Amino acid sequence: MAAKTITINIREDVEKKLRQIAAARYGKRKGYLGKAVTEAVEEWARKKEETDVNARALAMLKKGFKMGKIKWKSRDELHER
Repeated sequence: MAAKTITINIREDVEKKLRQIAAARYGKRKGYLGKAVTEAVEEWARKKEETDVNARALAMLKKGFKMGKIKWKSRDELHER
């Protein structure tokens, strides 16, 4: 996949921490910051998507489901053979 360039502003303390962690993980080679930021954003996006899916599912459960008509009158009818 092709790489894109973006410009962002982050706090100085976050930038220092990012550089330290990225250098430890990838070594101070060309592209190490891009790899670290890509990995961080992918993880953030995955967690965000999971949270959104869970929130939608919870909202559906709270709203309730229409299960249709009950077609049996007793438990025994369910287990007839």
